[in-house]
Formats: sequence, C-alpha cells, structure tokens
Amino acid sequence: MVGNLRKEGLNSQQIADELSLSQDTISWLLAGSAGGEKPRDVSIGWRTIGVRPQRVAAIGAIMADVVAEECGDSIDTIVGVSINGILFANEVANQLGCEVAIHRNVDGAPGKGSLSNKYGQVAGKRIVIVDDVLSTGVTMSKTIESMRLAGAEVSLCMVLVNKTVRNEIDEVPLRGIIRAAVV
Repeated sequence: MVGNLRKEGLNSQQIADELSLSQDTISWLLAGSAGGEKPRDVSIGWRTIGVRPQRVAAIGAIMADVVAEECGDSIDTIVGVSINGILFANEVANQLGCEVAIHRNVDGAPGKGSLSNKYGQVAGKRIVIVDDVLSTGVTMSKTIESMRLAGAEVSLCMVLVNKTVRNEIDEVPLRGIIRAAVV
C-alpha cells in the first residue's frame, strides 16, 4: 500500500497522514527489509468517522468539550493541522464560536509546514492545535514552533488518538480522545 501511495505521487508526510502512521514507520516500509529495526507503531483507522459529516461533528463536539474544560472560554482560534485535523478543527471552532486557522504540511523536513493566509491568523491570540493522530509528536512539535514564531500563545494540543504516553508536548498540555500507545 505504501508503495502504491508513493507511485501516486504522495510524499512521506502525506503517506503518513493517509495511513495514520508515523513517518519513521513510513520510511521503514519504503526502505523494505534494509530499513533497520522495525519501528513500534499502531495503525489507526478512523474512516468510519470520516465518511459521515455528522460523525465528524460528534467527535468535534467531544473535542470542544475537552478544550472548554481545559481552557475555559479564553481561546481565540482553533488551528487544524492538514489534512486530517482540518475537519475536526472546523467543528471545534464552530462549537466554541472561535476562528479557525489551517496549518498545512509541506514538502521538506518532517512536520514542516506553514499557516494558510485564507483562514484565521494567530498573532497575539490564544490557540488550540487540533489534529487526528499524534504518532511521534514531530508534526505537533513543529506546528507548536511555527505557531509560536507567528506570535500565538499555544494553550492546548488536542488529538483524536494519542499513540504515545505523553500528556504534554513542548510544555503544552496534550489531550487525546483515545490513547492507543504500545506497551
């Protein structure tokens, strides 16, 4: 499957997003048996949620409830990490009456990305970053760094599935609806 996605023109970040696997796992799969020791990873499939807008809305409402519990009503903007965090971020922002912003992944180093100019901006605002799955934390860490450089105060990171035992990332609280960590 990874090879087919590569043939379709997807880069490693896009393949990792599509399969909800870490980039380390994607690199290992692309390298075949010559890739060294197999990374420990958990495959997450949430297509059943993603195919129905009302299901995304229901998960978004749960995420919004957690954000409100953690941050109160002082959040200005919800930032969705492309591509899979965008729908959840939109629904969280809708539930909380906040602006929505999009941090899109781009080719280059793992987790590298930029803030879209077509949506809300983050300078001087308290924000929450929303994504679907946290695998190694590289993408989230890079997004936190990018948001701080843009002048945001990052109050919380919210994910559907946390594949780690972490409860914070770069000194920002991390909350997941589900924890699916290898033990």
